[in-house]
Amino acid sequence: MRLRRGACSATTAPRTTDGTSRRRRRSATALLAAGALAMPCLAGCGSDDEVSKPLAAQDILPAGRDLVAEGGTLKWAVDAVPQTLNTFQADADTGTSRIAQAVLPSLFRLDAGGRPVPNPAFLESAKVIETEPRQVVLYKLNQQAVWSDGREIGAADFLAQWRALSGKNSAYWTARNAGYDRIEKIERGASDLQVRVTFSRPYADWKSLFSPLYPKDVMGAPDAFNDGARRKLKVTAGPFTLDKVDTARKDVVLTRNPRWWGRPAKLSQIVLHAVPRDKRAEALADGSVDLADIEPADAERIGLAARNTVNPLQGAGRTSVKKLRAWALAHGFDRDRAKAGQKKLRTAIATYLDEQQALRDFEVRKSLEPSYTQLALNGSEGPLADERVRRAVARALDRKELAKLVLTPLGLPAVPVGSHLALSGQPAYADNSSAIGGQDTKEAEALLADAGWVPGGPIKEQQQKKKGQKAAGPQSDKSHKGGRGDKSDGGRDGQYIVGEDNQNNQNSQNNENSDSSDNNDDNKSGGRGDGGDRHLAQQGEHGGAPGAYAPKGTAAPGAPPTAPLAKDGKPLLLRFVLPSGSGSRTLYSVAERISAMLERVGIRTTITKVPDESYFKDHIASGDYDLSLYSWPSSAFPATDDRPVYAKPVPAADGSVNVEQNYTRVGTDQVDQLFDQAAATLDEGEAVSLIRRADSRIWAAAGSIPLYQRPQLVGARRNLVNAGAFGFQTPVYEDMGFLKKGAKASASPKN
Repeated sequence: MRLRRGACSATTAPRTTDGTSRRRRRSATALLAAGALAMPCLAGCGSDDEVSKPLAAQDILPAGRDLVAEGGTLKWAVDAVPQTLNTFQADADTGTSRIAQAVLPSLFRLDAGGRPVPNPAFLESAKVIETEPRQVVLYKLNQQAVWSDGREIGAADFLAQWRALSGKNSAYWTARNAGYDRIEKIERGASDLQVRVTFSRPYADWKSLFSPLYPKDVMGAPDAFNDGARRKLKVTAGPFTLDKVDTARKDVVLTRNPRWWGRPAKLSQIVLHAVPRDKRAEALADGSVDLADIEPADAERIGLAARNTVNPLQGAGRTSVKKLRAWALAHGFDRDRAKAGQKKLRTAIATYLDEQQALRDFEVRKSLEPSYTQLALNGSEGPLADERVRRAVARALDRKELAKLVLTPLGLPAVPVGSHLALSGQPAYADNSSAIGGQDTKEAEALLADAGWVPGGPIKEQQQKKKGQKAAGPQSDKSHKGGRGDKSDGGRDGQYIVGEDNQNNQNSQNNENSDSSDNNDDNKSGGRGDGGDRHLAQQGEHGGAPGAYAPKGTAAPGAPPTAPLAKDGKPLLLRFVLPSGSGSRTLYSVAERISAMLERVGIRTTITKVPDESYFKDHIASGDYDLSLYSWPSSAFPATDDRPVYAKPVPAADGSVNVEQNYTRVGTDQVDQLFDQAAATLDEGEAVSLIRRADSRIWAAAGSIPLYQRPQLVGARRNLVNAGAFGFQTPVYEDMGFLKKGAKASASPKN
């Protein structure tokens, strides 16, 4: 699941996974002080002078505006119609942000390297003009900038947004107030086009504020903020305006803004259409959408469409059901569809071939998302409360192998992420993973032995009790009560201990292969459940927990496992919790690969699948897991946005523990202090150094292990330009459009 940083709620899931949307209650166990550990580097292990580059460039088919046709409608897939149009509310999602970018002012937007740059449509300049006795930022606004009702954008809008988001008025249901709580006052400058913002204490990430900027009509009263902006934005200021939100048709319609003073939008309309992840290829083929984030299997379909696909329904004689099934499985059909009766199977194949013909009008644009997938380790209780065990888990992992598993089949750079707080290409990025060290089986075993976990003990007795549990498959127990001791509702997957019941799984695989080649029984269904298929290469974002892609035919590591470990009569067994949706099948494959790596040092894992809708709220946010996989976005403002993700949990007034967004429950005073210092310095070089030092200490505490940057695969109509896999960059909505007839996109767009 891809999560959203910066929100205050610890029980809301984003997005993304993230994808879906965002963002207590166990006391955190006291951790060993990170500063007391012996490690190669804790001062910011990357050189302060090194400048990283994005691992993959954006892929948007750039074209000069003179080559883009006037008019047209872009149909763009989203996961769901947004529940709110207010990005500052807890249930805002990716669709909310996409709309805000198109219809509201953003004083700063991100460039291709993930750096904030002034948006000239709204700003002539913005800079710190005083630092003593207070930091003062002077904004000089574009003199043409007006709201859609004709009113000038000005100090009154800044003032209303500050008051709504400062946290001082609890009537506003805000998800975050970081930065706004540091403002002391907002005043009109020398003219109506100038706004002076005075801070009560220095704030390094001041560029993160007022993007987006809402009109005072939305921010000026709690009712308007809480309810009025959920479905309507009567006043906007961007290249597009909000025409309507049509929940029946699952559309949000944006139309060209006639009052827009900047470069006029090329498109007449943008329609954001809700399409489930597993239906994106069909939606592209039938014309429902022109642009959509897609899964690897759909990317493969689009690639195949560009070549001639063999039609098994044509030719001399009648193709056998056995051959039709084999063809269907080879072309991405799920096992239920492939096992349908002969008539239904032929109809399904015919439909598929028609879709393939339509998909020839599309191409795959790919880059890397500004987010990464991590292995999260719950340090609040159990074996992982011991920092030595968490560090042993980290030393057991081959992160390069995991990155290759996910990215190499897609033709993307397979480089492990070396920072929790930035990605390659961003100023704060440096590979600080040396603070904990690379894969080292002997070191992992030594750490476990030092923590008291040794081979032997009542492992066999414990395993015999576990033998009564079902292996992953359709017969799994479907009861779920949410507690750590309860069986999870795994749907068709359930729970099993990695390394056990291997013979049963192999038998099931053999049965499945036998079934798929049966030419006489069209309706036989046997075989394992979805969780047992380790070669499917699909990934969901809204319905599942995105972050993993596995190539077909990938085998688990072959090294022999170490004898299981025990301590005080208990085996070292960790509960690996994953979502059960079809979009998470390859995430499951990655989890199995990790489990195999852990087994080699004696750590056993129980993989438990839970319903998608409860995965985040009932397990990750509540601390009901030992290991889990989910994704975090990278921020251009890590001192602000990342602090709640890694802040040390603290007792709340009601006796609970406030973890903010730190769902691993692992934190240190040193990390908190470094974040505070980074947020308070106006020296950008010093801020980068402090962020890198904080990251080194986060690595040392081993609460989470960054694995790889998430792939970004986008299906796009071939003549659609200036849109696709954006990477770090904020989309430029006014430049999107369709090529003029006979025009060809150039590598270097002209403005």
